[in-house]
Parts: sequence; C-alpha cells; structure tokens
Amino acid sequence: MTTATTTKVFKKLPGVLAFQRGLVMSDAELFNEIDGEYEMNPVFVVRHGIRGTQNVNKEGSGDTATSGDTKQRAVSNVQQTDSAKLDGQADALIARFAIRFLDLDGALFACAPGKGDGKKDTQKSLDDEVTALRDSLKSFIGRAKDGKGLDEVACRIARNIANGRWLWRNRLIAEAITVTVSTEQREIASFNALDVPLNQFEGYSDDERAVAQVIAAGLRGSEAAALSVVARVEFGLQGAIEVFPSQNYIEEKPKGFARSLYRLGQPERSKPEDGPRIMGRAAIRDQKVANALRTIDTWYSGFAEHGRPIPIEPNGANLDAQCFFRPKQKGGVSAFDLMTRLNEIDPENEIGMFLIACLIRGGVYSEGGSA
Repeated sequence: MTTATTTKVFKKLPGVLAFQRGLVMSDAELFNEIDGEYEMNPVFVVRHGIRGTQNVNKEGSGDTATSGDTKQRAVSNVQQTDSAKLDGQADALIARFAIRFLDLDGALFACAPGKGDGKKDTQKSLDDEVTALRDSLKSFIGRAKDGKGLDEVACRIARNIANGRWLWRNRLIAEAITVTVSTEQREIASFNALDVPLNQFEGYSDDERAVAQVIAAGLRGSEAAALSVVARVEFGLQGAIEVFPSQNYIEEKPKGFARSLYRLGQPERSKPEDGPRIMGRAAIRDQKVANALRTIDTWYSGFAEHGRPIPIEPNGANLDAQCFFRPKQKGGVSAFDLMTRLNEIDPENEIGMFLIACLIRGGVYSEGGSA
C-alpha cells in the first residue's frame, strides 16, 4: 500500500471545497408484473379525493383545531391525495434502477481559497495551502485504491443492493423479494433479499463479492462499472395493493391536500372534478435509493448502543434518531475534521473507510459550508 507523502495537518479547510458524487444512477421505477412481463406495465400515481375522519390529537381554536367549539368538531375530513397501487391482475411488484460507479480520481470538483480566507496571508501562501490539500487528497485516494478498505466499502454497498434496503416501505410489507444484478453482458448475482442481513456487514456471499468487485473496479477506474438492479417483490396476495414510491415534500400544502407522490412523466389532462387523475409513473427517487445504499456506517462511536448502521453523512446526521453521531469538534471524527488530516489517515482502518465512503457520497466541505 502507498504511504502518505507528508504528515502536514491543515488548520482549516479552504473556503471553496466540493466533491462530486462518485456514482451516477437512475430513479427506481415501479412496474406491475403480469403474466411474467413488466416493461409495458408501469405502476401509476393516481390523484383522487377521499372522505376520511378527523383524527388529530390537538387542542386549540379556529380553523387549526380539531376540538373546541362545534365548528371544529366536524367528523369528516375531505382531502385530495396521491396513491400508487398494483394492477388487480399483477403477480408482483417490479422495481428497477441502474447505477454506475465513477473513478475516485475525479472526486474533487472544486478547491480554492474563499473570499474570507487568510486575510493576513499572502496570495502565494493561500495557493500553497490549496496545492498541499490537493496533493494530500490525491495521495489519500491513491492509497485507498491500493488498499483493502475500498473493497470493504464496495462490499457494504453491494450488501445494501442485495438486501433490498432501497425498497424502503415496500420491503417491510413484502413476503418474498428476489433481487437480480446484471452488467451489460450478463447477470452476475441473484439474492433472496429478506435473507440478507440489514444491520451487520460480515460473512459476504460469493454473489455479494461479485457485485462488490464491479463496484470497486469502477471506483478504481480500472473498468466501467454499470449495473442494472431489478427487484421482484411479492406481497402474499393478488389485487390492487398499495405500493410506495417516494413522497414529495411540499412546504406549504394547499388546504385539503394530503400528500404528493413522486412520479415520472406528465399528468393526464383532466379537471379535479372529473374524478381520479393519472399523475405519472411511480418511482423511488434516486436520492432515496442512494441514501439506502450508503447506509453502511457502523464505525461511529454510538453503534453499540444504537444497533443500526446509519447513512454516510459528514456529521453522522440521522433523522431516525434525531442525532448527530459524528459532531464536528477539534480532533473529532466528522468528515470535516478528517479532511484536515488526510495525511495521517490509513484508508484501511475504520476512519479511512468512512472517509472513502464520504468521497463517494460527495458534498461541500468548504470551511463554514454545509455538505
């Protein structure tokens, strides 16, 4: 393994420092499998009205309350909402996405002094500092490519492809899931997803290692690393079963609107009073799939207590726990802290593997910035 060329530790990161994501991927489109075929049978997002009941545990007054005076005690709750359901004749849900892993040598997107950097320093000293950081990053990536830490990161990503974590809620209600992984040339692996562990990364199967080998080759830049991933999800019954694409975040929802689901394509032209309206083809957003694939961080100090891997995030931000598991602090283990001491980090230890995964994730690391 290549050793670090210098022991320089940087006092701060440049005002401009950004990494591009080390993968290119599609949304995971959802299909109906009918008589063994699915290509021409997309699952649609349909917008429709529902008349539900008021079930909000809240007190108050005015239109925001569901308890109080007689006006707010109306039982019915009329809403517009989006749903995605299988065709009544479907035998299974099919979810499919494509992904390609990129050479880590191209990870650095921008590195330059910011406007507020080193007001007392000369331009030459600022340029020298930026050059030193670039050299340190190049050295770290070279050592990572030569080492086994990158292979472990690739195996962890492969496991999250295999176990169907990226199916999110659809996985939770499934009776059986088969995930197949192919290159342009051939199928390379097939998994019974519900048998592949979610919360630990060891004892990889031959099929997991076959997928990881392609991922690692792409990250090393030694060959193209494009994969097609298809999951066949059975729910234990046939019928118009609700399935779950990504949900859109709407900051200010119109009154009486419940939820908006992510979809591809254009909605059909019809007025709301005409009844249910097809909004487009259902899909799981690429960012949501990527979040699941990078849920590989068991290296944070709180893992023994939390018991679950968290997504690779610079500060270990986790929505489920509402916690930063890697808070930024001097000498700490956030990615921001680690970037200042690239030359000291071994890409084969836990800290080094976390940093490799951060480079694959990409993000903005500028001093005072946010990733």
